[in-house]
Amino acid sequence: MDSENGGQYQYSNDLQRQATASIARKKVLAAYANAAKKSFENHTDNASTMKEEKVNTTVNAEAWKRYHSAWQEYYQKYYSDYYSTAAKNYVEKERLKDARAKAEEEEILKPVENEDKLRRFIRKKATDSARKSRRHHKLIPIFAGVFVVLLILFLQYNRLIFAPIMAYVAPSSNAASEIESVDPTVIASVSTEPKLIIPKINVDVPVHFGIQVSEVMSAMNNGVAHYRIAGASAFPGEIGNLVITGHSAGDIYSSNPYKFIFSGLERLDEGDLIYVNYEGVRYTYSITKKQVIEPSNVQALIMNTDKPLITLVTCTPLGTSNYRLLVTGEQISPSYETATRNPDDVTVETPTEGTVMPANEPSFFEGIWNWLTGK
Repeated sequence: MDSENGGQYQYSNDLQRQATASIARKKVLAAYANAAKKSFENHTDNASTMKEEKVNTTVNAEAWKRYHSAWQEYYQKYYSDYYSTAAKNYVEKERLKDARAKAEEEEILKPVENEDKLRRFIRKKATDSARKSRRHHKLIPIFAGVFVVLLILFLQYNRLIFAPIMAYVAPSSNAASEIESVDPTVIASVSTEPKLIIPKINVDVPVHFGIQVSEVMSAMNNGVAHYRIAGASAFPGEIGNLVITGHSAGDIYSSNPYKFIFSGLERLDEGDLIYVNYEGVRYTYSITKKQVIEPSNVQALIMNTDKPLITLVTCTPLGTSNYRLLVTGEQISPSYETATRNPDDVTVETPTEGTVMPANEPSFFEGIWNWLTGK
């Protein structure tokens, strides 16, 4: 039963008990009134007798005893039934209340607990994420500083890493087998395109002949360059020193396809062959010596000789422009018995104090400095 029906039922029982009690009370009072009336009549009729005799109080005492016993029994039964029923109703209501509370806890409180758990989980995640974010934000300046430093170091010194690698990678697009197939003993007609061919290090590169010293650096962006100074201005086949210069290193991001063309020059030994195609003739040279000199030692290129010679010039150590590597060879084909010495013309520059041989491309900071100073 629900609380409303239980209340109505209890209210109805209370009314019935009150009515029963009222009826019982009336009956007791009526019985007591009849007994009093009879006693009064007997007392009136026997007034005289009663005056002479003592009043019989035993009967009245028994009546009062029965009266009180009846009332006690009534109230005992009434309150016993009342409290028994009330206890049962209370137990039933408490049971219903517990059942309802349990149902509410299962159906309402659990979702709330789950919602609280979800809220606490989300809050914890957000807090952890914010804490990590703050920690990462503190590291951002450090990482940014390290990145900038590494970037600057890479821009400035990347050639120190890549030049030694490129020394063992074919710098030419031609296959090595095609270059090695050249027979130095055969004087064959070749293309009029001027070229320098070094089979051992797989070099097959255009040569820019007859240019001014001021044009050498720009010419090395498109191959290797003929470096002519007074006392070392010979062309292929002429008595004197033919000087050809090229880069051995450059920045990896440089657009110059020939920045590593002479990176393998250090691998050449005495007896290795060098070929130069010039005006339809292939000239063959055999290496006789190598040496490392200061960049300003231009006099080392001027040789007192009665033979056609060739000297290849590049920067060393690899990745720097600190020194110059000279690789010198002697012409062995064709015969130079009728060769003549090339006289220096007025366009050939005479080395002066402070003259420095061509170098590799400027590094990152050197380029910035040259740009600032207008060099």
